[in-house]
Amino acid sequence: MPTPAAVPISDVPRGIHPGLALTSRVIPRYVDARMPTTHGAARLDLLDPFEVARLGGLEVVTEGLVDGFLAGLHRSRRRGFSVEFAEHRMYQPGDELRYVDWKLLGRKDRLYVKQFEEETNLRAMVVLDTSGSMAWSGAPAERLSKFEYARRLAAALALVLLRQRDATGLVAFDDTVHASLPPRVSRAHWLRILTTLAGVVPGRLTAAAPALNGVVEKLRRRGLVVFISDLLLDQAPTLHALKFLRHRGHAVLVLHILDPAELELEGPAEVRFEDPETAAAVVLRPRDWAEVYLRTVGGVLSGWRQALRREGIQYHAISTDLPFGRALREALVRPGGIA
Repeated sequence: MPTPAAVPISDVPRGIHPGLALTSRVIPRYVDARMPTTHGAARLDLLDPFEVARLGGLEVVTEGLVDGFLAGLHRSRRRGFSVEFAEHRMYQPGDELRYVDWKLLGRKDRLYVKQFEEETNLRAMVVLDTSGSMAWSGAPAERLSKFEYARRLAAALALVLLRQRDATGLVAFDDTVHASLPPRVSRAHWLRILTTLAGVVPGRLTAAAPALNGVVEKLRRRGLVVFISDLLLDQAPTLHALKFLRHRGHAVLVLHILDPAELELEGPAEVRFEDPETAAAVVLRPRDWAEVYLRTVGGVLSGWRQALRREGIQYHAISTDLPFGRALREALVRPGGIA
């Protein structure tokens, strides 16, 4: 479908916003002094997403967002040490001595316990749409593109899951899968997720079904799939793939990323709209089509919501001007979320 926003095609950005490279891990002075991330009225997760994105690299911003969002962590009810080794942690009273790493004790003179993947609450995969339509913003001087917003949201979701000891993986796709990380739960894996997210760029076309079908191989037991997309794609094969994941016993959460300008047709007297993936274009008068467009968009959103929830799949529409903390709450805290 044409890009649904009343902005002259000359104003539509051709690239993405810069500044997302994995850089300094030191919180900038202005973040620490003016925007405390764990308390106070100016929590980073409640600020405007566009302003938050200007505060630093992906790692710094994500950890600030998550620190602001999380009120506490919960531990797994299903403990175990029978699967793949993940990392060490400090010994705590009550830990079984058979899992103490005695060799590490000899080197560091401290007690460490080996942790394994089975200690996690669940295994999760974050599936991120990086197609051409995701690179669009209706107001590039004021709002992040859908891709830039989704990339930061994906990073924040991954970190929340990892903080909860949930093994988390990542898939990034457009018409092919460009990145795929299996679920893991270590600090080193978090850095791999960051590096991968910092390196992906919007592609051209969209084909979600192959990416979603590939998740089945990475989640060998029941887990969670978070699908982040603007849903400007072929609905039938995507729904089929999502339903298949649900039928395999996975919890599935769809986060529908929308630019506010996509919800209403506004603008100058005559506007040329171009599909960012196919280059198909149309010239029209927004005032003549505004009412029909509003009904059409409402029908599309309602159609996705009903089709997904009919299959037991959670659906949330997320606007790119919504603070990340509220987006996380939509996904994780509301009834049907994953927290």
